[in-house]
Amino acid sequence: MDPQELRVIANRIRRRDVTAVYEAGAGHVGGEMSVTDLLTALYFNTMKVDPAAPLDPARDRLVLSKGHTALALYIVLSEKGFIAKDEISTFLEHRSRLNGHPNRVKVPGVETNTGPLGHGLPVAVGMAKAAKLDRASWRTFVITGDGEMQEGSNWEAIMAGAHFSLDNLTLIIDHNRLQQGARLADTNNIAPFAPKLEAFGWAVEEIDGHDMEAICRALSADAVTPGRPKCIVAHTNKGHGISFMSDNVAWHHKVPNEEQYRQAMAELEEAIR
Repeated sequence: MDPQELRVIANRIRRRDVTAVYEAGAGHVGGEMSVTDLLTALYFNTMKVDPAAPLDPARDRLVLSKGHTALALYIVLSEKGFIAKDEISTFLEHRSRLNGHPNRVKVPGVETNTGPLGHGLPVAVGMAKAAKLDRASWRTFVITGDGEMQEGSNWEAIMAGAHFSLDNLTLIIDHNRLQQGARLADTNNIAPFAPKLEAFGWAVEEIDGHDMEAICRALSADAVTPGRPKCIVAHTNKGHGISFMSDNVAWHHKVPNEEQYRQAMAELEEAIR
């Protein structure tokens, strides 16, 4: 798909996400707005996945380590055909399989359960190492939040990824500068990320995480450095696309009221015209 087609899909995903959060009365809408472009590019441009065969051994894998943004993943999976689009309306309902964090046992296309931060990248390192042992060509992608990178388990995984020369592994840091309740800079400011990852032996690229052309180029197999895992530092905005949510820490875990919901939908609809 060309970048404009991907932007249209991403906008549709954002609108469905805002509606689902509004209807459910819960969610993590701010971080979902920041990660949507990355997920859209992965599933509709980069990754080799087949909704008819979600467990195909040759498929590419995505681990959404920032599992609290599960709703964005569910909507992407529904747009791709892994689950029915109308199932999104059951988000967080009693006995719905669309929980607040992804569950691989319940939802086709989810590769591993996530929620406790700092677990996704270690799992992804294991996946990438398994592919190397099998001499398989599939790739592993993992998305973390920038606040999540404060977890020590991630840095152990970063060391292992470089040690095993996992050039089939791509880490994407959703660098929206905000975490739950505060700015990254005011909590434990581990930015800038690029020199740290480079010091551990990773190939690093910094991009605008809302620029579809830049995202697709960075995710391309042609952008892989042989023998080195890759980190993409994607500079994003929490609440992207919605004026009152953008770069606003309050929207980590907040639900729009009716007036805010209407404004958000109007702004998103206007953005794609």
